[in-house]
Amino acid sequence: MRELVVLGTASQVPTRYRNHNGYLLRWDDDGLLFDPGEGTQRQMTLAGVASSAVNRLCLTHFHGDHCLGVPGIIQRASLDRVSHPLVAHFPASGQEYFARLRHASIFWDNVDVREEPISASGVVAAGAFGVLEARALEHSTDVFGYRLLEPDGRRFIPELLSRFGISGPSVGELDRAGVLRVGEQVVDVEQVSELRRGQRFAFVMDTRLCDGVYELADGADMLVIEATFLAEDEDLAHQYGHLTARQAAQVAADCGVRTLVLTHFSQRYVDAGVRYADEAAAVFSGDIVVAEDLMRVPVPARR
Repeated sequence: MRELVVLGTASQVPTRYRNHNGYLLRWDDDGLLFDPGEGTQRQMTLAGVASSAVNRLCLTHFHGDHCLGVPGIIQRASLDRVSHPLVAHFPASGQEYFARLRHASIFWDNVDVREEPISASGVVAAGAFGVLEARALEHSTDVFGYRLLEPDGRRFIPELLSRFGISGPSVGELDRAGVLRVGEQVVDVEQVSELRRGQRFAFVMDTRLCDGVYELADGADMLVIEATFLAEDEDLAHQYGHLTARQAAQVAADCGVRTLVLTHFSQRYVDAGVRYADEAAAVFSGDIVVAEDLMRVPVPARR
């Protein structure tokens, strides 16, 4: 299962209809929780997501709407006796704030939280899920965006395998070795397969336009990106270190994104979903999702 569970979509303050930020990426056997703002624990309950579904916590920065849910997440994991480690990524300059959130109140501390602070752009983790990278962004404080890269693979083509008389365990042998002797000839793996591009997910929050935004979005199958303002307030967006819906969509268009998920909406706009969608559609022709709380968005199938 690969899907985005949207737990909250408001910027700065929650509204009647939008909770603080919170985004859970289900990626096969892994659950990456991005920027849990206040109330995320309750939103997870409403979404039917167990605390055990989270094994990696990814914070872009330490403004409250992106991190005030951390105490509840950690304490709930401890209460539920989650047995696997909870790996936490966050800007190293905010170590003091993470320590406060980690021990914000008295609780039975029974969860293995492994802190892995980020000091610079680059790879922050690797595993069965692929590679998790971070890129520095531009805001009023240190901010890092994230992207998840699945390694490229190969898909064997049955017709070509049959043509060379390759079947059963021999397919696995060819996959491992890259070549296989079949009678008098040697078959290269490229002769009977095609490249299967790995999937890419990107997460961009609280930033004005900068190189890091484009590096994260490059070739993403799904881009989750802040669209705090509408184009009419572009000057305010730049002043406060944010993006407009049109800017976010233009990034998606320039970077070959397939599914664009807009979120982190300012409370100044009431019921502006259609306007966000229209602004984005003016420059981006791919799939556009104006995020709503508790929405589930599937990562698009491989090309």
